[in-house]
Amino acid sequence: MAKVTTGNIAVVDDDFAVLESYQFMLELAGFRVAAFTSALSYLDASDLAPSCMILDQHMPLMTGLELAETLKDRALDIPIMLVTAAPTPAIRERAAELGITKVLEKPPNEDELLEFVAAHA
Repeated sequence: MAKVTTGNIAVVDDDFAVLESYQFMLELAGFRVAAFTSALSYLDASDLAPSCMILDQHMPLMTGLELAETLKDRALDIPIMLVTAAPTPAIRERAAELGITKVLEKPPNEDELLEFVAAHA
């Protein structure tokens, strides 16, 4: 039987196939997931207060780091995992400055992703 949690997980990725994959995996593990294809669509859902977030770094209009900075500017303390195809030292450094909990290279290790979500849901 799947673990049932109380927290909502927000996943933001502009690649619909990746987004569906994350959502399926997390829901199969018993988590409630709100999926968004852009940072702006997440911000439009202003009533959403997730337990944690999984953000893609490279998205059009607003990157994962820019979304994290916007959330920090709004004094929202949400644990964030940033996923990127190119986790450069500059990305890791900026992520650390923004308090991002974890940076993983795409495709992320499923166990690490689930551990992160379970720890914050």
